[in-house]
Amino acid sequence: MPVSVKILGAKDYADSFDEREAFALDVLSGLSAARKSIPSKYFYDRHGSELFRRITRLPEYYLTGCELEILESRWERIAACVAGQPFNLVELGPGLSRKTMLFLERFRESGLDFQYVPIDISASSMDGLVDSVDARFPDLHTQGLVGDYFHGLKWLNHRYRRRNLVLFLGSSIGNFTREESCFFLRSAWKCLNHNDLMLIGFDLKKDIDVLLRAYNDSLGLTSRFNLNLLERINRELEGRFDVAKFRHFGTYDVFSSSMESYLVSQERQSVFIGQIGRSFAFEAWEPIHTEHSCKYSISDIEWFARQSGFKVQEHLFDSCRFFTDSIWSVDKAESVRPGAEGEAVAQPLGSERRL
Repeated sequence: MPVSVKILGAKDYADSFDEREAFALDVLSGLSAARKSIPSKYFYDRHGSELFRRITRLPEYYLTGCELEILESRWERIAACVAGQPFNLVELGPGLSRKTMLFLERFRESGLDFQYVPIDISASSMDGLVDSVDARFPDLHTQGLVGDYFHGLKWLNHRYRRRNLVLFLGSSIGNFTREESCFFLRSAWKCLNHNDLMLIGFDLKKDIDVLLRAYNDSLGLTSRFNLNLLERINRELEGRFDVAKFRHFGTYDVFSSSMESYLVSQERQSVFIGQIGRSFAFEAWEPIHTEHSCKYSISDIEWFARQSGFKVQEHLFDSCRFFTDSIWSVDKAESVRPGAEGEAVAQPLGSERRL
């Protein structure tokens, strides 16, 4: 009998799981674990995104305002890094935020020669984003890429001989564990060219009370934002969660230097999810982990840069020094060996937008 071997490529498995099936698999895996969890990327359906937009305008939620202050006051310094040559303005996990609009407006007004390249795994999100950019900036060349970040960066570099300025804003890096961060940053380094730049946002360590207020706002929007995960499972996966039987709990872990968010079952219960075809048991006060948001010192940030092969060019701070956007350059002049942490974990996919 003839024997053959087929190497599966992207075209072979691209349609194996649609977004809803992937959601169901992640929920099945997360709720079957000893420590239940749901990935934070599922916060951002239409309703969740609108709740988050409202959260970013709350006085307690300092992160977005601090980063906007940095970008509005220091955008010329960022522009100077790429002036004088064509470049790709690459955004990982874009959301057409005020920060994105600021870059596009200021860079165009300054006469910089660039194309905008947003990269995201969601085709529906990308369609809406590129249409909005085209409507607002019809003369700007926009190349939206649907896929994981690293494949997108490799595709871009194979087709355009331009320098890259990669935006990874909003302290999105904080959604990864330390090991995942090392892997992510080293993988980005491998996909970029010598002297490419990355502008990466880090939420800094600060008074714990400030952090607790930011993730437990007085209007309860953060609670509704987290509980929307259960409502999304009900809407999209035929779940039967009684949301009133869960409460949001946000706390700070001093050992990992991270804000942790949970949905806590307030009684013993069982919840059936139709699209998965099974029930999940919850003990009274059993938590579902929904978010990890790490906070950093400057020495932490510089360690990550060294570990992954980047050189820190400059840290840009807001007036309270609550946040920094750090300018890193890719250094491939010498071979930089990744640490053991950078090689050992699965690739983090998706877009985390805790801005």
